[in-house]
Amino acid sequence: MARELRIAIAITYLERWPGGPRDTVSLIDRHGEIVLTYAKMHTCDFDPVEATCTPGDSFPVCTLETAQGPVKVGAMICYDREFPESARLLMLEGAELILVPNVCDMELNFIAQVRTRAIENMVAIALTNYAPPDANGHSIAFDPIAFTEQGSRDSLVIEAGEPEGVYLASFDLEAIREYRARESWGNAFRKPHRYGLLVEQRVEDPFVRVNIHGERYQSSER
Repeated sequence: MARELRIAIAITYLERWPGGPRDTVSLIDRHGEIVLTYAKMHTCDFDPVEATCTPGDSFPVCTLETAQGPVKVGAMICYDREFPESARLLMLEGAELILVPNVCDMELNFIAQVRTRAIENMVAIALTNYAPPDANGHSIAFDPIAFTEQGSRDSLVIEAGEPEGVYLASFDLEAIREYRARESWGNAFRKPHRYGLLVEQRVEDPFVRVNIHGERYQSSER
C-alpha cells in the first residue's frame, strides 16, 4: 500500500520475540521498504498483560526519504512519552520528527506532556490515538517552535476530535531546522557530566513498587 500510494506508513503490531512478544511499530517508506522498527521500551509493567511483553532496548532513528527531501524520524509508543528520557534520547540520535502511536485517553496533562517533549527537545511530534471505545481520540501534533520574533506562540499544529478519521499535520521543516540551529534547548547547553544520578538503578520511597507477582519491582530485569 505504501508503494502504491507513494506515502510512508507506520504500523503497530505485536512482534514475535523470544520470551514474549514486543509492542512494536515499523515505518515503511514510500518505496515499500521498512526503514525503522522500534519496540516499546517503557512497557506498562504494572499491567498483567503488558508485563508479559519484552521491552525494547534502544531508540533508533532513521532517515526517511520523502518527496520534499530527507527527514530524521524516530518513534516512541504510548507510555514512553511519559518519560522525558525517551524523547531526549531520540533528539540525541538526531530525530527531527517523533511518531507516537498511542492508546489511552488524551487529557489535559498528557497533551501538555507531548507539547513539552516537543519544545524541550526542539523536535516535531505527531501522536495518533485510538478512537472510542478504546480511547478518546484527540490525536495531536506539535512543532517545537515556541517563540518567534513576535514573542511566544502556540506550537499546536492540530488536535483531532474523538471520531476515527484522517487528519493532516503539516510541519514547516525549513522553519523548524532554522529554529533548531539557533535556540537554546535540545543538546545546546546540556551538562551530561552532572547527570550521573539519572542512570543509577537505585529506587527509594515514595517510588518503590511491586510487580504483578507482588515482588519488589526491579527495572534492571526488564
